Amino acid sequence: MIFGIELEVLWFVLVAVLFAGYFLLEGFDFGIGMLLPILGKDERRRSAIITTIGPVWDGNEVWLIVAGGAMFAAFPEWYATMFSGLYLGLFGIILALIFRAVALEWRSKVNTDRWRRWCDAGIIAGSVATPLIWGIAISSMLAGLPLDSEQRLSSGAGTLVHFVHPYSLLGGVAFTLVFLLHGLAFLRLKTTGTLREEAARLTPIVGGLAAVAGAAFVLWTQIAHGKDWTWAVAALALVGVLGGIAALAGHRDGIAFTATSIATLAVTALIFGSMYPNLMPSSVDPAFSLTIHNGASSEYTLTILTWTAAVITPLVILYQGWTYWVFSKRISADPVALGAPASTEGSPEKA
Repeated sequence: MIFGIELEVLWFVLVAVLFAGYFLLEGFDFGIGMLLPILGKDERRRSAIITTIGPVWDGNEVWLIVAGGAMFAAFPEWYATMFSGLYLGLFGIILALIFRAVALEWRSKVNTDRWRRWCDAGIIAGSVATPLIWGIAISSMLAGLPLDSEQRLSSGAGTLVHFVHPYSLLGGVAFTLVFLLHGLAFLRLKTTGTLREEAARLTPIVGGLAAVAGAAFVLWTQIAHGKDWTWAVAALALVGVLGGIAALAGHRDGIAFTATSIATLAVTALIFGSMYPNLMPSSVDPAFSLTIHNGASSEYTLTILTWTAAVITPLVILYQGWTYWVFSKRISADPVALGAPASTEGSPEKA
């Protein structure tokens, strides 16, 4: 124990925080990619849309790598069981992320319209597929996998039938649409001029779809798997989505992005809070579930990990915060008037 907290509990919370950071930061990256075919009417607009995440998207993906490493080190049984039971889904996520990363990195390497169209297709496909599969995988994990009395997957586990069902499909749709709303808020925050105005016109459609799917998923999760205290988190998630829509409609970009960020963090807290103290619930018998106690590494290992994380984590957060500060100016897709100084600074509207 450290400061009166069991190390297993501490690391479960830390893994949840890492996934929350990943969904918060990569969530708007995915949303930006999904907006590319809608708002990217010409190369100037498409380039401006991609530029909003250009300096930060690869740093945002580091949160997933760290989260996976933390799971492997602190809860090796969880890591192994999840990758076995959700193998097809997680393999799909890896492929989607690879296609998206290659497209983002190489889009400017060849100056032809055909090459850029192929890269844009990779960005769009990866941005849609990744949150969709994440939502399906996490929802199916929360609903439970067929674990036996030794916390091992039963024969036949890992097939589509175990993680594609109405609840998990709703989770995939909800993740995708909420991230689309999150990306819309970020795009409004980071752009000015025509592109920002065109993004504003999407608010009713995107906001309405995200509100319906998000509310359905949050309520289903809370009623079927939640605890008494997670009602507050569920309410916060709903308020975040609705508040983000209202703020976007009122052209309060900073408030809108803050609200959708709160919604993303609250949904992650709802999922992990509903799952605790389980790491992998069993759909066969709750007594067979993999928990933070029977799936954790030794106390010595967790102690070493804790002190290492205490030194490194603040440095990583400070560095990433500095990166966002450096690239905080707004971006415009409007052509620069002849003789006028080029600028990426935003309009004087308040956030």
